[in-house]
Amino acid sequence: MKRIAIISDIHGNMPALEAVLKDIAERQITSIYCLGDLIGKGPSSDLAVDTVRTHCEQVVSGNWDDFISKESELDVVHWHQAILGEERLQYLNQLPFSIEFVMSGKFIRLFHASPRSLYERVQPWDDQEQRESLFESSDRCVQEKIADVVAYGDIHNAYMQHLNGKTLINVGSVGNPLDMTQASYVIMEGEMHSTAIAPFNIQFIRVPYDIELAIRQAMETDMPHLGEYKRELRTGVYRGLS
Repeated sequence: MKRIAIISDIHGNMPALEAVLKDIAERQITSIYCLGDLIGKGPSSDLAVDTVRTHCEQVVSGNWDDFISKESELDVVHWHQAILGEERLQYLNQLPFSIEFVMSGKFIRLFHASPRSLYERVQPWDDQEQRESLFESSDRCVQEKIADVVAYGDIHNAYMQHLNGKTLINVGSVGNPLDMTQASYVIMEGEMHSTAIAPFNIQFIRVPYDIELAIRQAMETDMPHLGEYKRELRTGVYRGLS
């Protein structure tokens, strides 16, 4: 049986990423997939990119990875671009859109936000038609095929739902969780590359980390939106709701 750790939305929070990687290593899982948003919000986008490149087998693009790697007039973008440097920005700009594979007879698609866009936000409480649309394909996906299992990031809100025989998973956020104040990731387990029906398991993991250390690291910089970042880490409440 193959076990894959699926992480997402690190957002430059190194204490959270280090805690998650330690937990993954202690479980002796060697394959890690990342669903984007390595950067932004937090102070350590550069270190987050370097660490993900070292530890993750596959990485897809997130919306922050996309817009910060492009030209912009926004000061927040310029700040993160200066931290990252040209080579890391080029790496982020060439990340693929999706990861697709077969496991235990199920066709699985992983992406950041939706099969259509890095910027389309789908919440667990949205109408069923919108949630079911996440199983569809688009010209951005690798295969023109309806998925049996979808895992995504973006919303920082971990959940699993079964919709008409298909399974929808949000893996939550490592560095900026907005449902509870612990880092989140998912373990997916099954027979890799097998089209035969076989045991298949999904496990949600929550990892405590040193939130105050993450905040001190942010306070040691002149990063933008520091107050909003501190509140989100301490409360798990999205800044757009405050």
